[in-house]
Amino acid sequence: MDLLLVLTYTALCIAIFKIFKIPLNKWSVPTAVLGGIILIGGLVFTMNYNHPFSEISREYYVTTPIVPAVNGTVIEVPVEPNQLLQKGDVLFKLDPKKFQDKLDSIEANLVVAEADFKRAKELYRKGIGKQRDVDLTRGQVDDLTAKREVALYDLNSTVVLAPTDGYVVQQALRPGMRAVSLPLRPVMVFKHKGEKMLVGWYRQNSMLRLEKGSKAEVIFDGLPGKVFSAKVIGAIPAIPEGQVQASGTLISVQSARVPGRIPVLFEIDDPRFEQYSDVMMGGAYGQTAIYSEHFEHVAIMRKVLLRMASWMNYFFPFH
Repeated sequence: MDLLLVLTYTALCIAIFKIFKIPLNKWSVPTAVLGGIILIGGLVFTMNYNHPFSEISREYYVTTPIVPAVNGTVIEVPVEPNQLLQKGDVLFKLDPKKFQDKLDSIEANLVVAEADFKRAKELYRKGIGKQRDVDLTRGQVDDLTAKREVALYDLNSTVVLAPTDGYVVQQALRPGMRAVSLPLRPVMVFKHKGEKMLVGWYRQNSMLRLEKGSKAEVIFDGLPGKVFSAKVIGAIPAIPEGQVQASGTLISVQSARVPGRIPVLFEIDDPRFEQYSDVMMGGAYGQTAIYSEHFEHVAIMRKVLLRMASWMNYFFPFH
């Protein structure tokens, strides 16, 4: 845009000099150059201040690390990677034998305990038994019943299901592998369907013209020549460069050198974007621009700049 303005102003100056036959001397040429600097600089400053732009924008999505609730050996992986799954579809199965054996053992002991409990109650009813025996056998039945529920839960946990509609990305799990219930060792990554956030990373002085509901536009590297309308949802009220966690390390001047950028959330409200939902990958990279209500006529410059960047994506990324 800067180059376009300079070329346009240069062409205008040449035309004026020729039409009005203005002589080229030490007064006319510096005046034209100084006027161009003031005019173009003022336009660019007004545009950047009132209609901020971010060359770093991305669609973020939520993933869930799949960790089984029990340890076991994988015996079956029916899921295919990168194919849409419905909530409750089987992701993989673990060998259930030891869990089934434990459940069978508990149920067998429970049958004996229930028979003892009935016998103790009957003897107590006839007056030849003790309340203590009734209480003890009831406690055994309750304990074994609780253990059966736990064993049944463990057995059911050998079949791992999809938590929501979505996709398994980069599926590398195979039968015979060992899966353990450690949060640090997930065996799959599950991407939820439709959960995306468009975030533009803006310089901190852009907050002066950042308002919720402002009109915006977005372009993506993967969709050259396409510009989609959007609106500002708001800004996340914190940046990672300023976070402090409880640890044994003190903050230092090195961490303060990076100013950081403000994450601004957008919602794409352009109906044309729906037809590209199947081809747009999660994490798509792009650029965004915000159009405030101030100096609206200057916003045309930002729109032209954004469209130029979009067309440049046909050849190479503009950023």
